[in-house]
Amino acid sequence: MTAGETQQAIEATFRIERARLIAGLARIVRDVDRAEELAQDALVIALSEWPRTGVPANPGAWLMTAAKRRAIDAIRRDRMRTRKHAEIARELDGEVDDDAANVVEAVEAAVDDDPGDELLGLIFTACHPILSADARAALTLRVIGGLTTDEIARAFLTSEATIAQRIVRAKKTIGNAGLGFEVPRGGDRTARLASVLEVIYLIFNEGYAATAGDDLVRPDLCLEAQRLGRMLAGLMPGDSEVLGLLALMEIQASRLSARTGPDGAFVPLPEQNRARWDQLLIRRGLDALARAEALAKAPENQGPYAVQAALAACHARARNATDTDWPRIAALYDRLRAVMPSPVVELNRAVAHSMAFGPEAGLRLVDAMADAAMLRNYAPLPAARGDFLFRAGRLAEARAEFEAAARLTRNAREKAFLLARAEACG
Repeated sequence: MTAGETQQAIEATFRIERARLIAGLARIVRDVDRAEELAQDALVIALSEWPRTGVPANPGAWLMTAAKRRAIDAIRRDRMRTRKHAEIARELDGEVDDDAANVVEAVEAAVDDDPGDELLGLIFTACHPILSADARAALTLRVIGGLTTDEIARAFLTSEATIAQRIVRAKKTIGNAGLGFEVPRGGDRTARLASVLEVIYLIFNEGYAATAGDDLVRPDLCLEAQRLGRMLAGLMPGDSEVLGLLALMEIQASRLSARTGPDGAFVPLPEQNRARWDQLLIRRGLDALARAEALAKAPENQGPYAVQAALAACHARARNATDTDWPRIAALYDRLRAVMPSPVVELNRAVAHSMAFGPEAGLRLVDAMADAAMLRNYAPLPAARGDFLFRAGRLAEARAEFEAAARLTRNAREKAFLLARAEACG
């Protein structure tokens, strides 16, 4: 393995462990910024040592230990600035000051704890009501999902500078409030639940359809979001929306391996080999959906995640693309529009109506979208229009739309797919 390949392998391992590492450190140092810095320090140490020693059997524990040592060193430096030289000498002779000892004890406890508890604790802290809804989501996507400010900005259809400001302010607000990094109970948990569900699903979506980079999917993010969803369902088994989100992620994740071909190229849903869909995940998802629907008792009581899970279930139950119940999907999107209105839902609704009632129906809905201006830099909008126009036989117009979508996307695989569709228009 070359030096470059070794570095890539180490960085990939760090990305897997990053969120849990930051969550554990944040609980110890009570500072998200400092936790991120300590995690990054641990990566630098790993990049120096692992090429010589190899990746350890438990990389997460190794990184935590490295970060712990940095935290203790920092405490000692701070103490040294304020203590007399005689006191410093006694400490260096073998005594560990109280603050450092407390940090050691807390870190060791954090290594032994269930890392999922720490992650959920960090998410609930980042979703505290003292933060705005947008700030909660942006901070959690940055810290837990490891997304860049640019990726988060694209997810929110806003500017990178705006997202950066939200994250900085959110960290300062949490630090000034002295919040504990733990899962709350009772009413406090319920009050933050909607934001927690939102950010877990946003993390999943970034893994399911990466906004930038060379890879279409990031399975590690999907797996982390699913794991968090399962833990949350364990904590709140009587909440329909928690189960709805879990169902949605399980069913969507069942298609991950079929979304790309052997060369990594994008494979659209109608062309996927359904034999490659993970039937265990589908069964888990359908079971969670059934429990969510039973808790809701009536369709009109279902929240947005349960409705979206029902949409995903329509595809999961179809043996092939031609068996897909598009009229039901269109009806479900009509219901989703009522409980979760947004430009993206409107666009997906237009796609569903185009499949159920013809491409002209989709074009009418897209052209009538009042919030279409918000999507002007959103690649799926011209991609959808291009598909409607292609199916309507308006090939020159379709080509222009596919080319526009290719210019907007930041994902290399998606760009190649869109340019191929443009080429197919002649």
